[in-house]
Amino acid sequence: MATTEDRVLEGAEPTYAELLARIEALEAAASGGVKKTNKLAIIAWGGDLDRIWPTTILATTAAASGMESTVFFTFWGLFAIVKPGVRITGDNWMQKMMSAMNPGSAQKAKLSHYNFAGAGPAMFKKLAGDRQVAAPDELIATAQDLGVRLIPCQMTMDLLGLKRSDLIDGLEEPIGAATAIAHMRDAAVSLFI
Repeated sequence: MATTEDRVLEGAEPTYAELLARIEALEAAASGGVKKTNKLAIIAWGGDLDRIWPTTILATTAAASGMESTVFFTFWGLFAIVKPGVRITGDNWMQKMMSAMNPGSAQKAKLSHYNFAGAGPAMFKKLAGDRQVAAPDELIATAQDLGVRLIPCQMTMDLLGLKRSDLIDGLEEPIGAATAIAHMRDAAVSLFI
């Protein structure tokens, strides 16, 4: 007996039984996949103002729209959730230098382009204020109010010498990359900002 592929190549129509077998095989293959849910997962790796802003806007918009929203802060993105008064962190000179070179907190973030010795962020914030666009630190607070899961990266905290007490209040417990990937795996939308 000819296989379904042979019959199609010969121009013969597949039988009902052959079509049913194909459908069952496709359904079996699809059932092993991951079901995407109404979730947004963002990996926030950039600590620049022009990365923090879209991260917080997207996270709060998703939450306000009824999506479960999670932001995993790692590497330079972690500095967006450092308390405004915290400056020098770490236990050794390298960690202290890394924290000194980073402005810390969403309020002090610089632009990735057009920084102009601090004038760029000031102009950007002025334009945003004139158009009633909330600042990133305000959006972080709004995110917390809306139930957005704000999660710091434990490995990055260890690497940079940041302690839980250096970060803003109301964050979830720090996690690692494997747990962050698990959050992303079933999210309908996953972003890397």
